[in-house]
Amino acid sequence: MGGWLKINGSAFCAIAASLLFVPGAAQADSLIENVNGMTLDSGGNVIRFTGMIIDDDGKVKQLLNRRDKRPREVDFQFDGKGQTLIPGFFDAHGHVMGMGFNALTLDLSDTGSLEEALAKIARYAAENPSRPWIIGNGWNQEAWGLGRFPTAAELDAIVPDSPVFLSRVDGHAVWVNGAAMKAAGISAATKSPKGGSIERAGGKPSGIFVDAAIDLFSDAIPAPRPVENDIALSKAQEILLANGVTSIADMGTSMQDWQSFRRAGDAGRLKIRIVSYASEIDNMIAIGGPGPSPWLYDDHLRLVGVKLYVDGALGSRGALLKKPYADKPGESGLALLNSAQLKNKMSRAAMDGFQTAVHAIGDKANDEILSAIEELQFTYKGDRRWRVEHAQIVDPADLNRFVTSGSIASMQPVHQTSDRLMAEARLGADRLQGAYAWRSILESGARLAFGTDVPVESSNPFPGLSAAMTREDAAGQPFGGWMPAERLDRIQAWQAYTNGSAYAAFAEDRLGSLEPGKRADFLIIDQDILLATPAQIRNLQVNETWIAGKPAFVRKR
Repeated sequence: MGGWLKINGSAFCAIAASLLFVPGAAQADSLIENVNGMTLDSGGNVIRFTGMIIDDDGKVKQLLNRRDKRPREVDFQFDGKGQTLIPGFFDAHGHVMGMGFNALTLDLSDTGSLEEALAKIARYAAENPSRPWIIGNGWNQEAWGLGRFPTAAELDAIVPDSPVFLSRVDGHAVWVNGAAMKAAGISAATKSPKGGSIERAGGKPSGIFVDAAIDLFSDAIPAPRPVENDIALSKAQEILLANGVTSIADMGTSMQDWQSFRRAGDAGRLKIRIVSYASEIDNMIAIGGPGPSPWLYDDHLRLVGVKLYVDGALGSRGALLKKPYADKPGESGLALLNSAQLKNKMSRAAMDGFQTAVHAIGDKANDEILSAIEELQFTYKGDRRWRVEHAQIVDPADLNRFVTSGSIASMQPVHQTSDRLMAEARLGADRLQGAYAWRSILESGARLAFGTDVPVESSNPFPGLSAAMTREDAAGQPFGGWMPAERLDRIQAWQAYTNGSAYAAFAEDRLGSLEPGKRADFLIIDQDILLATPAQIRNLQVNETWIAGKPAFVRKR
């Protein structure tokens, strides 16, 4: 295939699969030319370039400025036509299989009221009469302005016979009907399990099950078949690539999930890069055995650690607080692990070199995980990169403990705009000083890693970048930003979503930026990310996504 082939962007993408990247064909360097290229180095400095040479392993070989001499002979040249080229995004916290299944089942995230949700459920049930269970997700009583949880009775009125199982938007509560409770053997005598709660009305289950209580349905709901898992993974990859996400930390990988990832890798269908954090210790041991896995499939898959939970979520009042909820004074949240259990699990992981990523939303939960890290760091020395996932509500007195304990704050900017009003209601104005405190954590010297928590939020990273810069929602509210002192500048936000996420996953040596020796995972976008306004960034579009120097997604025009 030697020689020098010069083609424009659209022609290249059209024939890439059939001509340019024939399996087994001998390849030399490729040249990406005529681009407005930009990336960040580990220090947050902007590196600009107009061309990039990619070696035949799919790694960046050299970045070129306008005056740099181009190689005389390359196998392939792509003309970017002056478009902006940036590194692919690394989502620091997502749920890959959950995202895929959510996209394939009943989605209630676009409903604005209980009545609208019930109408959508009724239509879905009528259109899918053969489904043994109606499975869905995305409901949010706060977005509905309901002022309470929905009930089983409301579901029974529209779907009386088929079991209905609907996950709340944050995944920390489910809404079910009477048929679902009957199938799971749940009655008025069923007690709330440790780390969970069964909401009740008149002494009977109301239809809402929170955190550990969700597991009461595990045996009743038919498990997805391997082929269904593979379809969900394919759908998730499709969405991620369209949104410009080339790498993701999968938080809570089960053995079934891992097997689906491996099947895709074996068949050459694993396009995105997945850094897995096993769901609990049992899955960690089953998948990793004596320690973290090596990188597999040319840096497309690795198990690096374990995901643990200290508490639940704010929306279901499962987040563990130091003081009772302002809107429900008798409750302070759910402790899913006590201090001893947390340290025991973290020790079990750390002794074999697994990284720990611990979900902590409430201020008491963050205190618990930081205290555990402060104690364990003297036993388990070295580069541990302890991760605190979400770190949403932190006592201001505890903010500096992230840097002193060597902890990474893995946060999701879009949660701030989605949860703002709920957080005010749950906590009251006087307890919000450490809420979504990105700048305070960063200025303390601690590291930030940004993600979306997909499917809780969209995997699209650009609204998150905009929110991090403004602390305003899509409607520009509140004007000037909510607690604006915690805003980040665009470089800080972009760094947290690329190099910061890669560092948090022990992947900074190969992912997160476009520098020589790293994987050539990049995006071609429709605006200059360094010149666009925050509003423009929120609506920025990915035209193409490339993995290892090959096009993986091209938007139809």
